[in-house]
Amino acid sequence: MSARVRAIAWGATGLCALILLTQPVSVHSQLALSLTIIAGLAAVWTFGRGLLARQMFLALASFVIIRYMYWRWTSTLPPASDPVAFTLGLVLLVAEMYCVLILTISLVINADPLVRPRLEREDDDKLPVVDVFIPTYNEDEYILATTVAAAKSMDYPPDKLNVWLLDDGGTDQKCNDKDPVKAEAARQRRISLQALCARLGAIYLTRKRNEHAKAGNMNNALAHVKGDIVVVFDADHAPFRAFLRETIGYFAKDPKTFLVQTPHVFLNPDPIEKNLRTFHEMPSENEMFYGVTQRGLDKWDGSFFCGSAALLRRKALETTGGFSGITITEDCETAFELHSKGWNSVYVDKPLIAGLQPETFTSFIGQRSRWCQGMFQILILKNPAFKKGLKFIQRVAYLSSMTFWFFPVPRMIFMFAPLTHIFFDIKIFVSNLNEAIAYTLTYMIVNVMLQNYLYGRVRWPWVSELYEYIQGVFLAKAIVSVVMSPRKPTFNVTAKGLTLDEDHLSELAWPFFAIYGLLFSAGCVAAYRYMFEPGVDNLMLVVGLWNLFNMLIAGAALGAVAERKQPDRHPRLHISREGTLAVGDSNIRVKIRDVSAGGVSIACSAEMDAATLDPGVTSARLAIDPLGVIVKDETLPVNFVHKSGSGDTAVYGFEFGAMEPDEYYVLADLMYADSDALPRFLATRRKHKNVFAGSARFIWWGFSEPVRAFSYLMKKETDKKAEKASDGPSKTSLSWLRRFAAAGKQPASAFQSDAKKQSA
Repeated sequence: MSARVRAIAWGATGLCALILLTQPVSVHSQLALSLTIIAGLAAVWTFGRGLLARQMFLALASFVIIRYMYWRWTSTLPPASDPVAFTLGLVLLVAEMYCVLILTISLVINADPLVRPRLEREDDDKLPVVDVFIPTYNEDEYILATTVAAAKSMDYPPDKLNVWLLDDGGTDQKCNDKDPVKAEAARQRRISLQALCARLGAIYLTRKRNEHAKAGNMNNALAHVKGDIVVVFDADHAPFRAFLRETIGYFAKDPKTFLVQTPHVFLNPDPIEKNLRTFHEMPSENEMFYGVTQRGLDKWDGSFFCGSAALLRRKALETTGGFSGITITEDCETAFELHSKGWNSVYVDKPLIAGLQPETFTSFIGQRSRWCQGMFQILILKNPAFKKGLKFIQRVAYLSSMTFWFFPVPRMIFMFAPLTHIFFDIKIFVSNLNEAIAYTLTYMIVNVMLQNYLYGRVRWPWVSELYEYIQGVFLAKAIVSVVMSPRKPTFNVTAKGLTLDEDHLSELAWPFFAIYGLLFSAGCVAAYRYMFEPGVDNLMLVVGLWNLFNMLIAGAALGAVAERKQPDRHPRLHISREGTLAVGDSNIRVKIRDVSAGGVSIACSAEMDAATLDPGVTSARLAIDPLGVIVKDETLPVNFVHKSGSGDTAVYGFEFGAMEPDEYYVLADLMYADSDALPRFLATRRKHKNVFAGSARFIWWGFSEPVRAFSYLMKKETDKKAEKASDGPSKTSLSWLRRFAAAGKQPASAFQSDAKKQSA
């Protein structure tokens, strides 16, 4: 069939579908139709398999969504004779249209995500030369040592692997700072990192000035390298041993491939996961993007560079003058420019790096503000709709990724829209109860079913709404600032690796308390008006239920900003390794259960149970059994800390002592030799959460988390009163001082400096 005939057939089919979808029917007929489709969706979900069933599910769901939007445009807008209600109603409708547009694009992109087959191992003599870039600004040296050792330990011919530590914290500009304290710190950092690289076999590189942030740092390094492929790891993103073997072959398969991107997986929870205690049972927020969306983009040659855990062809980078640095999201901008020049990208859906993400709500919002502003910068300064060289579907993909960050505006509209009717009796949504059930309720049910069908393994129900609201409170301002001045935003480093000693409220918590109080008041007013005020119809009931749903979101958000303590700043990776623990004259065979940058946990054994171990006193050396081994003869210094449990379930905790640089190779082998460790971890929490169970959990958060948040608030007020009465620092104040002091501490090491505990 020719392309013209196919186009005519698609056009005729679409026209017939549009005529069918816009036929006026009674409310009861619409309800019956929607319920029938919901039953059909459940049947397809239960019994259907394969691509055909998936497409049928999407088609049936789209039918209800289109019917809902047709009804909204034709029947629910207030009359133009009431300009206030009409204007507000139109704003709400446009916000809904934005959400439907993003949903439509996501259905197109993710209709059939690509699954790439595993590559065969290439012969060493056919492999290209690789230069690994590890940009750093102010990270601790033990973090850098671990990442460098892991990068040097990758399964790759040593003569074809060069690891570069790109230090933007020791530039000439910083070493000559006007502040003598800062200048001395930069000089000491440079000396210390040079010594570290010399011991680990890496190459230290800095530059004259800190220009164009991370992109400028990497472009400076490009002028010094001769390899075919450039690999980028953030300073806190350590690769597993198989990283290159799983990815490098794609460049040989297609000479036009410029990028091979792998997922980002984090060993620690983000602040929302930490505060809601979901890290070990619920997929992280980014897993929907890396687990589904990037694979969907990959099908259309639209997967893009995410700043780390990626390989890029140096020849391709040279065509654009290196990494793009006009915006503060140099990663997406770089991919955008190279796609427009006809280069191709590849996404490998296997976790091959372990990283860190922000622990505090403040640093989390700072990171997301940078992402949001950077994507809007690209949209404004280099609009994909007009970029030459992009395929149509690539334009759609990039526009989807950029306009997604507009979500704070509609999210705030949805949050406050019910208040216009509750407080001011403005009807911005003309409907009765029966219509709301037939159209709105069934639309919401289908929408939730659709999202759960597509993303249920990587996203629980309603969690997207929670994350969008939490970010939207602050990102709305970020959007306005970048729209007003697109070139103004600058790259800010994201703080990571902080220790939280006590439960407390985030310093950004107050807007969430204010909004929750406003919604609670609105709920009381709505209930009173509906029950006692004459002339109030069922529309108040509908709006009141809408406000109640918003209260559940706002209540869960209060839990997200009520920071739980996190005394252990070293996230653990569960592994299954064996080794020998040398304690005095005894050599004890042990099984290692988990490991972190700070220590290991060892399972009980008969020999272990019989050994005499004194917490804080007993020192030992831990030798690791080889697993593709890096350094066979080295051991790790460990100190016994505690024993938990008893009998066969006992676990012995050891912390690492002061380590020499060479010993970080042993730590890298212990943590990153087994490339299946992360997939196993992700599999434990990628279990489909159905709509009912997910909704029940969300409702529980909505009611329980405000109680916890207000208890933190009461404690804060009590501490303030105690401080005022005693004219001294309260326990809370002291805890803040301890947290700031802890942010400057480091584990003992022969080569570490006094850099702050932050990482880019």
